[in-house]
Amino acid sequence: MGVQGFQDYIEKHCPSAVVPVELQKLARGSLVGGGRQRPPHTPLRLLVDADNCLHRLYGGFYTDWVSGGQWNHMLGYLAALAKACFGGNIELFVFFNGALEKARLHEWVKRQGNERQTAQQIVSHVQNKGTPPPKVWFLPPVCMAHCIRLALIRFHVKVAQSIEDHHQEVIGFCRENGFHGLVAYDSDYALCNIPYYFSAHALKLSRNGKSLTTSQYLMHEVAKQLDLNPNRFPIFAALLGNHILPDEDLASFHWSLLGPEHPLASLKVRAHQLVLPPCDVVIKAVADYVRNIQDTSDLDAIAKDVFQHSQSRTDDKVIRFKRAIGYYSATSKPMAFHPPHYLARPNPFGMPGIVPPYVPPQMLNIPQTSLQAKPVAPQVPSPGAPGQGPHPYNLAEPALTLETSGKNLTEQNYTNIPHEGKHTPLYERSSPINPAPSGSPNHVDSAYFPGSSTSSSSDNDEGSGGAANHISGNKIGWEKTGSHSEPQARGDPGDQTKAEGSSTASSGSQLAEGKGNQIGTVQPIPCLLSMPTRNHMDITTPPLPPVAPEVLRVAEHRHKKGLMYPYIFHVLTKGEIKIAVSIEDEASKDLPPAALLYRPVRQYVYGVLFSLAESRKKTERLAFRKNRLPPEFSPVIIKEWAAYKGKSPQTPELVEALAFREWTCPNLKRLWLGKAVEDKNRRMRAFLACMRSDTPAMLNPASVPTHLTVLCCVLRYMVQWPGARILRRQELDAFLAQALSPKLYEPDQLQELKIITSVLTSQF
Repeated sequence: MGVQGFQDYIEKHCPSAVVPVELQKLARGSLVGGGRQRPPHTPLRLLVDADNCLHRLYGGFYTDWVSGGQWNHMLGYLAALAKACFGGNIELFVFFNGALEKARLHEWVKRQGNERQTAQQIVSHVQNKGTPPPKVWFLPPVCMAHCIRLALIRFHVKVAQSIEDHHQEVIGFCRENGFHGLVAYDSDYALCNIPYYFSAHALKLSRNGKSLTTSQYLMHEVAKQLDLNPNRFPIFAALLGNHILPDEDLASFHWSLLGPEHPLASLKVRAHQLVLPPCDVVIKAVADYVRNIQDTSDLDAIAKDVFQHSQSRTDDKVIRFKRAIGYYSATSKPMAFHPPHYLARPNPFGMPGIVPPYVPPQMLNIPQTSLQAKPVAPQVPSPGAPGQGPHPYNLAEPALTLETSGKNLTEQNYTNIPHEGKHTPLYERSSPINPAPSGSPNHVDSAYFPGSSTSSSSDNDEGSGGAANHISGNKIGWEKTGSHSEPQARGDPGDQTKAEGSSTASSGSQLAEGKGNQIGTVQPIPCLLSMPTRNHMDITTPPLPPVAPEVLRVAEHRHKKGLMYPYIFHVLTKGEIKIAVSIEDEASKDLPPAALLYRPVRQYVYGVLFSLAESRKKTERLAFRKNRLPPEFSPVIIKEWAAYKGKSPQTPELVEALAFREWTCPNLKRLWLGKAVEDKNRRMRAFLACMRSDTPAMLNPASVPTHLTVLCCVLRYMVQWPGARILRRQELDAFLAQALSPKLYEPDQLQELKIITSVLTSQF
């Protein structure tokens, strides 16, 4: 698990670093607590990573989150949340994950498999017991993030959406816009220089809507317990194992830290599979190792010592080791703007206290009996003063400077770091042995730290054909007429078929490093390549048709602002999408999977996005004028990654874009940017044609109320499905009744309805 296990370590082994806080009191305390004060009416600005707390924004594990009424409940909860923040002088900015993140596909594939099993448990529970499933089975409904984003916009909460790498963009956005803190749940954030870090999983709004509470992670307490200088966190993160340098490549190093006499040494080899020690053992051992490094700037010497037992791909491991350090060093750069302090520290009574901006340790006045801090005269450090500047701590050793090929890695933009390495989570249990930390000159007192950060498990996985348990297959070219190379617009130059294996773990531990690594005189560890298990395999597709620059600019703008569904930008720029698991009954032989049911709609949407009809019509006209036969058009292929009955998410499905037969749809530039009434009518017709509902009656308000157009199009589409019967009469009546009956708009009334399990369908 590497870095991903750092969050669990903090939660379980650093209880003093997890402090409950009430955000409204933090905001009020900054105005009346003394010290540097904000201008009047300036709110406490918090950036929220929605990818980590969708379930909290959804309503906090709402009891009836499957049976019905959950959307109305979600709207009510978000309205109350927005009202509480506005009344408490808190400004939330919610950042959604809109990146395709192809480099982290490995972890997505594994997650889809787990969620598919959870979906079947949910369906079985509802069918057998007729009650909502347990909260621990919570599975985000389809398009939940999109609906939450639109609801937040409705309630005037600012939103944004990542476009390439979600974690890096969140960190950059937080720094560039001067947010006071980050509300998230990810280990990568704990290891970067975020001023104050709050738990997204603990975010809770009271029933009366007046109290918004969460937990604050005090990274100075974590570093204190690890006895590790925070300037060494980049090396620490790199040696734990991460998405650049997976812990499989660090297996022999981790075992060498424990030594043959360690009680867990017998777990090294079990049933001819590679295993790693539990996460907390690795974290403590690596922290001890990093603490004792004499010269942190000599990366070559560190790498030589770390990989001294490696017998394969040593040079590649060293390169990725340096890149990992560069990645975490870049994310730990000091902020250009350091916002006012909202630091919570426990007082002698175990409650967090509001602490004013940093003053030297001898002048720090921590409140003793209440949440209010006594006024302290502010001391504003000069920017050039040693040990001061934007961060109120003075570390004994200078910040880590990395030199690789004459270039300072800390000054490189980490968005340009190539995605190499593959990370497979490794640890699922805690250690039975918890050695106590020892003192060290590297111990850093809590006064050195500006605030709190946290860490958590994240899905940081990037593909690498070089990892020990990943098999690189042969290239598979596209067999049809057209180019055999991957377009640059897809963001994966040189994309080829890659079969990346991940082996199974033995209880509480997982597989580790590859070929014949040795630990001292210990018997070599067997190679994982003898037990390949394919994880996912990519396929090269033909180049995408060119898209007008104006269209790409509009798409990027709308995507970043959270005004557009992420699939659209992914299709236009990458030519592929990821379809999440939906709650559907795989035991049913009559109902098709949702991914297949709506695939024809997506095919027409692909055709509209790439202006397929108009471009082909122009080509045919040109050939006719020159008395030539119409050329054979190369297909526009989109890769769809999905998991459903009979289909694993390990390989994409190649889906061809289609053009309408009934009419020639205008190009996308005219559809999006046209301002004439005729352009508006064409936009509506394109939507109706995609839904196979292009009839005059659909636009007649007397027949179909305008606000019910989308619902009626979806129901009509399912009724017209050429395969098995999708909707029964009573199900169709239920949808129409819910849309038309004013009695069914209240969540409480919907919750009282009984589920008819005999006719239950779970496509929705």
